[in-house]
Amino acid sequence: MTDRQCILALDQGTTSSRAILFDDQVNQLASAQQEFPQHYPHDGWVEHDPMDIWHSSLTVVRRMLDWARENDYRICGIGITNQRETTVVWDKRTGKPVYNAIVWQDRRTADYCEHLKREGVEEELQARSGLLLDPYFSASKLNWILDHNPDNRARAERGELLFGTVDSFLIWKLTSGASHLTDATNACRTNLYNIHQGEWDERLLELFRIPASMLPEVRDCAGDFGTTDASLLGQSLPILGVAGDQQAASIGQCCFSKGDIKSTYGTGCFVLLNTGDEAVISSQRLLTTVAYQLDGKPSYALEGSIFVAGAAVQWLRDELGIIRNAAETETLARSIESNNGVYLVPAFTGLGVPYWQPDARGALFGLTRGSGRAEIARAALEAMAYQTSDLFKAMAADGITPATLRVDGGMVANDWMLQFLADILGTTVIRPQIAETTAVGAAYLAGRQAGLYGDFEAFTELWQCQRQFEPGMPVDQRQQLLSGWADAIKRVLKSEE
Repeated sequence: MTDRQCILALDQGTTSSRAILFDDQVNQLASAQQEFPQHYPHDGWVEHDPMDIWHSSLTVVRRMLDWARENDYRICGIGITNQRETTVVWDKRTGKPVYNAIVWQDRRTADYCEHLKREGVEEELQARSGLLLDPYFSASKLNWILDHNPDNRARAERGELLFGTVDSFLIWKLTSGASHLTDATNACRTNLYNIHQGEWDERLLELFRIPASMLPEVRDCAGDFGTTDASLLGQSLPILGVAGDQQAASIGQCCFSKGDIKSTYGTGCFVLLNTGDEAVISSQRLLTTVAYQLDGKPSYALEGSIFVAGAAVQWLRDELGIIRNAAETETLARSIESNNGVYLVPAFTGLGVPYWQPDARGALFGLTRGSGRAEIARAALEAMAYQTSDLFKAMAADGITPATLRVDGGMVANDWMLQFLADILGTTVIRPQIAETTAVGAAYLAGRQAGLYGDFEAFTELWQCQRQFEPGMPVDQRQQLLSGWADAIKRVLKSEE
């Protein structure tokens, strides 16, 4: 039998599912990826068919199993990372979903959340969950699924239905229903989990009218999440690590010390700042979240969430048709000296931190007869930096000013964007050797549990910087650009009044 061991990371994202194999030095061996359909039934609604999530995940996992067999590697465990907050409800007996998965971007429950705010419960909710009242999180989505069909609520109260974020659904399917589990980083994104007590909160369940019998058991990020059904994969493999995608990326970036910060530029953009064993409550409406939990001990983070990042580039490609692929945006951005006052506010699914305006909608400002593909594409890239700057300002108001920022995600292949980001932030931006650190984080958790990878210190020694971007923009130019962005944001918010 081979002594060459590896870890399989299943990275289930918003637009695709990927499986990646990593060796004992966290080198990437092979990968497979499959996109799946997005559904937009109404304005502000975003859904996935849970079976598309499952079948795409199963397909890429099987491809990696075949590769491992063909190349004489033994998979010693599976790590799962997933799009967070996306909500699935399924039949406990058959595994059949009762409704499409409601995706984290979905805003259909905005009125419901506003109703709860008027009831005066947000302060209590934030104190318990670390989160705010917003359609972004799972609880209002789950409440909607139960109320959308009266039979769903009756069945849930009889104990016939199960709820889970995507990790729970995949674990349940991979184990053929033997494991209904989640980890602390996914549980803490539901608005139902008490981050201080480390358990589902009875008061929050009551607030959102959620039967406790629906909920998965919460475990550490590295641990026993069950074993895959041999009939699915041809062998039984232990599931040893689970973390929500942004926390997994933070782990993959080795943000293990208080003050470490990373930003992931995928479909959305998410900044996580490690606050150690202290759950810091922000005065600027940043989120307090579990960064990871190992050996029963949680570490916390402050998080800023931007709902649209790479999704804006997809919009340029799929809806406007002005690019064929994401790489073209860099060429277009470099083709002009200046954006000549064109700003894109990509509030396609509302605005996140620090505005929290679910009803806000996207807008282009500053267009002239001479504006074309290059200006619009560049505005989409610039918006990533401006939105990140908004998050950094919120952190600064909370007394935190990071000296460097580690970045990852699909968009960070764009050198122009990262240089502009460094210029706008006035901060050093560091890109790692492996940009897709979400999968690395999931692999580390499973590999740590399997005994393949060592502790934080040993893992950190394997992390490598690929390139560093230093700020070089004059201060007055930066301030002028940010002033234009602030004006664009004000106009978007004013349109919602």
